[in-house]
Amino acid sequence: MVPPSFLHIRIEFILFGLTLLCVALFHHHTLRVALLGLLSIIIFKLVFDPTYHWEEHFLGTRPLAEQLFDKHLRGGEWAILLNLFGLLLGFAILAKHFESSGVPDYLPRYLPDDWKGGFVLLVLIFVMSSFLDNIAAAMIGGTVALVVFKNKVHIGYLAAIVAASNAGGAGSVVGDTTTTMMWIAGVPALEIFPAYIAAITAFLTFAFIASRVQDRYQPIQKDPVAGLTIDYVRLGIVGLILLFTIATNILFDFPALGVWVAILLGSLVRKTPWHELRDALPGTIFLLALVTCASLMPIDELPAASWQSAFVLGFVSSVFDNIPLTKLALDQGGYDWAILAYAVGFGGSMIWFGSSAGVAISNIFPEARSVSRWFTRGWFITVAYVVGFLVILVIKGWHPN
Repeated sequence: MVPPSFLHIRIEFILFGLTLLCVALFHHHTLRVALLGLLSIIIFKLVFDPTYHWEEHFLGTRPLAEQLFDKHLRGGEWAILLNLFGLLLGFAILAKHFESSGVPDYLPRYLPDDWKGGFVLLVLIFVMSSFLDNIAAAMIGGTVALVVFKNKVHIGYLAAIVAASNAGGAGSVVGDTTTTMMWIAGVPALEIFPAYIAAITAFLTFAFIASRVQDRYQPIQKDPVAGLTIDYVRLGIVGLILLFTIATNILFDFPALGVWVAILLGSLVRKTPWHELRDALPGTIFLLALVTCASLMPIDELPAASWQSAFVLGFVSSVFDNIPLTKLALDQGGYDWAILAYAVGFGGSMIWFGSSAGVAISNIFPEARSVSRWFTRGWFITVAYVVGFLVILVIKGWHPN
């Protein structure tokens, strides 16, 4: 039984497109829209595609016990969904520990007093994301921005925080899920590293503009509040979470495991802010719903590999989960992996739900959940993507492998 289509377009794509359109139009009801969209796609496939292999899609072909600690045997969507669920909720707790440590309140002493303070903060996020998960880098950066800009952060600067976290991980095999996938699939780390040519170019393009926009909107706090003390125990918990995240990402390709082990260990010495989970849960479920929708799309192959198709994939990744896109590209082959890593890694910054870092930021700043505001006030992110892509194409060229 062949599932029906409309004008040669599979109905699943139409349902997913309508879901994304409604997310953009009804940004006050994003969770409800995403869940209804997912439900409609599932019902359609159950009715018109009864032979679909649901168990294989979500659980893979091997026993879960074998897949859990061997990333080379892992299949199905369960690992991606579980990782995202654990990371988004866990990093919400990390951000609160970091805020309560007093470090964000202390940073105005070291950050420059004018627009350069916002620029330096973006640099720090970029650097952190090169060895941390981009969600963690964005959450830490957003927490600092919340304090140093006195709870008044421009949406364009929020977009820049997300873009800095995505750019920082573009050339690092431990900085982004997509680059880690390439590494596991056998792409050498040195082939991905040149993505930083584009990432740094894009960063310099948007960071200057975003920092000046934020400075006009709300200048950085010039001096820390008197009498501050730093809770070094909480700061140690933050460090432990980050350390365990990196370790379990490298060892098992399962960073969420490290996050929660460290959180539970930290709960032995400091009260854990469990209430943060309540605020982070809706955004987490929203992203999981969209990722699941994307995974159910009947994509068998991408267009023929070329720099033009890689360029377009950057825009596609802003509305379509970059993990299945990367998997398809790896299966198909013929891409320049550095350019593809930049495109699918940075491209999601152009819309707030285009990357997990954007969804995480929206949990701290709900006003960011608007496609129109994100795009119009953070227009320089799209410009930066194009500039970065053109620069790496000119300097490095297209060298598929």
